[in-house]
Amino acid sequence: MSEQQWDFGGINALFFNNTLTKSPEPSHTELLIDISKNIMEKHGIKTEVIRSIDHDIATGIYPDMREHGWDTDEWPEIYEKVKAADIVVLAGPIWLGDNSSVMKQVIERLYANSHILNKDGQYADYGKVGGCLITGNEDGVKHCAMNVLYSLQHLGYTIPPQADAGWIGEAGPGPSYGDALEDGSRAGLDNDFVNRNTTFMTWNLMHLAKMLKDNGGIPAYGNQRSKWDAGTRFDFANPEYQ
Repeated sequence: MSEQQWDFGGINALFFNNTLTKSPEPSHTELLIDISKNIMEKHGIKTEVIRSIDHDIATGIYPDMREHGWDTDEWPEIYEKVKAADIVVLAGPIWLGDNSSVMKQVIERLYANSHILNKDGQYADYGKVGGCLITGNEDGVKHCAMNVLYSLQHLGYTIPPQADAGWIGEAGPGPSYGDALEDGSRAGLDNDFVNRNTTFMTWNLMHLAKMLKDNGGIPAYGNQRSKWDAGTRFDFANPEYQ
């Protein structure tokens, strides 16, 4: 099957760029996002990128922090876009070997909505596909990716194979993704390893999102919080009474 024959129309993807740099300053993370986003758009996927730091997102663990002492909180409006998305990709830089503070804030706010149920009584993020992109010039790509992907699956996202990619420059002060080098090239942009993994991640996200969408998401049996609360036990038996 040629690339032109793949049609992922009707699927929405949402990228969170969790850089520490406000617009209109350039973002190295945005360059890596663009690779994935452009592939998706070629095949009918509607995409949007949110640069989180450009928004007044309150810190906290509740869906709307305006109800808990904050004057402003744009998260409730942003979460409406999360609800409409079939694919959610969290992207951001490494600082001190870990995810950025903005990345952690977005994960915390996603967690704040994790109690919400869908129409089938499952947690609301069931049926969504998650991935991550990491940039930096210090070690920690895999550590950061593990944290992000664990967090997403815990919230109900389905994680495909090869669901992460990243650029890491030479350890210590050095080029970030897209920085110009003395030979006129830009760091990372021609790196086969980075480009391959980002492409593989993107196609795996698209394939899994389509599989789930075409089949109505994760089957709604054995994972319905609403029915568990109502007394259904889905074949569970307390071993104490066996």
